[in-house]
Amino acid sequence: MTGGTAPSGQARLPTANSTKSFWHSDPSKILLGHRTTAALPTQADVVIIGSGISGACAAHFMRQDDRGKNLNIVMLEAREACWGATGRNGGHCAPGVYFIPRDVREFELQNFKTLEALVAKHNIPCDWKSLSVVHSFLSRSMFDLAVQMYEHNAKTDPGVVKQAKVIKKDSTSPSLKELRIPCAAGAIIQMPAASLWPYKLVAWILENLLSMNASSKLSFNLQTNTPATHLQKTTDGPWIVHTSRGMIAAKNVLLTTNAYTSYLLPAFSDLIVPVRGEMSSLLPPNDMAPGTNNPPLVKTYCFIGHGDQNINQDDYLVQRPFSSNGKGGEFMFGGGRSYAAGAGIGVSDDSEIDPPAAKYLRQELSKVLDLNNDSQELKASYEWSGIMGYSRDEKPWVGEVIEDFDLGGGKGLWICAGFSGHGMPNTCLSGKAAADMMMGTSMKDVFLPNAYKLTKERVETARSFNEVHIADANGFR
Repeated sequence: MTGGTAPSGQARLPTANSTKSFWHSDPSKILLGHRTTAALPTQADVVIIGSGISGACAAHFMRQDDRGKNLNIVMLEAREACWGATGRNGGHCAPGVYFIPRDVREFELQNFKTLEALVAKHNIPCDWKSLSVVHSFLSRSMFDLAVQMYEHNAKTDPGVVKQAKVIKKDSTSPSLKELRIPCAAGAIIQMPAASLWPYKLVAWILENLLSMNASSKLSFNLQTNTPATHLQKTTDGPWIVHTSRGMIAAKNVLLTTNAYTSYLLPAFSDLIVPVRGEMSSLLPPNDMAPGTNNPPLVKTYCFIGHGDQNINQDDYLVQRPFSSNGKGGEFMFGGGRSYAAGAGIGVSDDSEIDPPAAKYLRQELSKVLDLNNDSQELKASYEWSGIMGYSRDEKPWVGEVIEDFDLGGGKGLWICAGFSGHGMPNTCLSGKAAADMMMGTSMKDVFLPNAYKLTKERVETARSFNEVHIADANGFR
């Protein structure tokens, strides 16, 4: 890492006193405050910085590969395990279908299938529920644009037609009313999608990695509450990761730091920008319950073009399952970013919420979705914020940060970050791709969209685009 004055927009370290996420209301007893060894190791084969889904999956797939079975892996986390974006998101995994290139659609779909199979194989208790997602457009112009993208991509990609359906004002089976969005200008239904408890998924992966230490000589060492503060490259030697508790040397270092990447690599300040988003857990109407005239939702939702929000500032919703005693059913509703100060752009502090955005979420869900409650404001059981990493070209950055890129890197420094609020359909296999490359797979052979690969040409092209704050305000990039 280079010294000197921090560039404008550089992320800070994660705050110690973050807002409390609903997903952290039932933390893992194994992971909370976990340090596999009392002292920080002085060396490792691989250091992974970050314990969200990207880092957890990278470590998981290393352990599943013969090339990685004997690697000594140390994972550093600034706070508690999975306390960043993965533990603060909407609990929604929805691959893109009609609005993205074919190779990206296929990658996101495979990412979804990989997670779905992992959950099923190990019966992971993360409330995974496969269903479909409704993209509800409150703006006629945005709906027309979405239909144009659908029709354009459907001509060359049969998967679009198989996995997405356009619903117009005069559509039946289903109608907009049947989808509980009678006020929408139109909608597009996508398959597949899932709702889940994201923290519990990652907690299982990390606990499983730790459990392998007891039955073999394999070493996975998780060090929570150990922020990485500086990266130092030695001449023809390992990287030295400086932390609040000492230093650790490793041949390979993987940054799964998403929005916080530029804290360690300031040259990424204009390529991956922290953006604060608002999330809420809203209590359902009193009469909503299974088997009643006001049944729970059977789909997840994305609301586009409501209020003052442009196409980059959508809202997203899943409903938690009800328990046998009628408890639960919370609406996990996020968004309202246009109502936050500066739309949250450049903010890396999740110790506070944005009150106007939180108010918007409580008031507006009943207006965009028919909940049979006379559009009444909903009460929140939890309100919290989370920090997303927005990429300048809207694609994740995966690969080796070699010295030629002039990004403060060098041989052996890797990155998997910049998911722009769309991490759940991308992070698992992006983490695997990073792990594969670290273990020797060439970039051209790794399963990863070319648009995600870190190259010098891509860096130069991305910097020809509008900066994130300008693009976000304009509604396009």
